[in-house]
Amino acid sequence: MPDTSSAAGPQMTVYRSTSCGCCTQWGAHIASAGFRIDDHVTEDMNDVKQEHGVSSQQASCHTADVEGFVIEGHVPASAIQRLLRERPNIRGLAVPGMPMSSPGMEVPGVEAEPFEVLAINHDGTTSVFARY
Repeated sequence: MPDTSSAAGPQMTVYRSTSCGCCTQWGAHIASAGFRIDDHVTEDMNDVKQEHGVSSQQASCHTADVEGFVIEGHVPASAIQRLLRERPNIRGLAVPGMPMSSPGMEVPGVEAEPFEVLAINHDGTTSVFARY
């Protein structure tokens, strides 16, 4: 993960496995938007996801929390900034899976996939928060 000690934005705790390269690329995207990252490497991501109320249908490779919201997967910084501005009554945001072209999943020469950012409600249901 990038060094964000001089960043002035919100503190985000990121949980990831040591083997995940796209997680560090997503971290660089988040850091470039001004977030301060507290990086936690763990080998038991399933426990982290359960603790944060992320179901297997919402899951991706890394989980984060920022100001009381869970952030699952390759959620763009712009969606997180909107979440923190609007502060809806939800558990957090998720980009299930690992869609190509989402932050951290960009690959030169590979066609971008449209993807959705889901709002995770407190009862575990989801709705579309944003489309990219």
